[in-house]
Amino acid sequence: MDISSVKHYVEKAKSASTLLATVSTEAKNEALRIAGQLILARVDELMSANEKDVAASKSQVTASVLDRLKLSERRIRSMVDGLDSVISLPDPIGDIVEGWVRPNGLRVSKVRVPLGVIGIIYENRPNVTSDAAALCVKAGNAVVLRGSASAYNSNLVIATALKDGLAEVGLPENAVILLPHTDHEAVKELVGLNGLLDCVIPRGGPGLLQVIVENARVPVVIDGDGNCHVYIDESADIEMAISIVMNAKVQRPSVCNAMETLLVHKMIAKQVLPVLGDRLREANVELVGDEKTRALLPEVEVATEEDYATEFLDLKLAIKVVDTIEDAISHVRKFSTGHSEAIVTSTLGNADRWVNEIDAAAVLVNASTRFIDGGELGLGAEIGISTQKLHARGPMGLKELTCAKFVVRGEGQIRK
Repeated sequence: MDISSVKHYVEKAKSASTLLATVSTEAKNEALRIAGQLILARVDELMSANEKDVAASKSQVTASVLDRLKLSERRIRSMVDGLDSVISLPDPIGDIVEGWVRPNGLRVSKVRVPLGVIGIIYENRPNVTSDAAALCVKAGNAVVLRGSASAYNSNLVIATALKDGLAEVGLPENAVILLPHTDHEAVKELVGLNGLLDCVIPRGGPGLLQVIVENARVPVVIDGDGNCHVYIDESADIEMAISIVMNAKVQRPSVCNAMETLLVHKMIAKQVLPVLGDRLREANVELVGDEKTRALLPEVEVATEEDYATEFLDLKLAIKVVDTIEDAISHVRKFSTGHSEAIVTSTLGNADRWVNEIDAAAVLVNASTRFIDGGELGLGAEIGISTQKLHARGPMGLKELTCAKFVVRGEGQIRK
């Protein structure tokens, strides 16, 4: 592979970002609208490309990975709905974040501007191609997409529709670039392009993240693992708890906001665990648990420390019975990856403790972890869910793809 070609693509994106940064909201929205129409018009082409990707990957990946890769007409329609959601959102570019007047008459303001060129590195999910491109374009950024080899055919059809949408309204088509290189050497080159690339957002497994951390010379926003917990407090409404747990685990187990560990207070465990055990087994969920769990559910296998530390991304769930809310909080602090953590409770004090004492990108009270998603929280499509603490945390929407610059207006003032 000609590694220098990676730089060549990013240079094209850099040129496009300069033009895109100043175009109107109407032009950006129209480009995304046309891109959505093109995706729908090319649905047969996209389905055919995706079938090739799935067929090539079927014997090499797990069922959960295959689920993330596979498209359906419903998922394609959802992809286009995501574009429509981004179109409907206010454009953050040019917003005045804050402003003030100094004693000498200088008028100071902080104004939202694009980041510039954003690199997105992701694996196996073709919908990320449209989500990431739409958000970056709406926020005035060019985007360089490096998807996985397993999804390349699908990604190419989607990225081409987005490029064609830009070109149709006279915007630079190189504002959206899909790298044809999908190996880790290309990743190393990409994340080292200081001066061309302004930010990298990786969405992938530990191996990919390690390559990026070791080689990055540009800022990185980590879209981390989701070892998410639901804690059923002793005062929880049982029907509510069952409904939330089933949704958090079963509705789509292959995604980062699915629940991986269930914590249950000992005072409610006898009432809730037998019912949940039956419901989860009916849904083909493999259960592992501690001794207190196995006393109530004898067929459950023994949970290990590794189980409690694992993001399964599959129909598997670790369960633990805890004596107190303090024990639940302690368990989450030990094993959480800082993604999404939920409590089911009828006690306001315990809800407040959970919110205040759990250190995660998102905490939930009496709601499924599956809601921690840009679209569900009203951000439109998301570019990822940051589990770090600098610049962006939680679902990253339009505002998280901007920064601020100071604008100072005066009338001839000079510093004394």
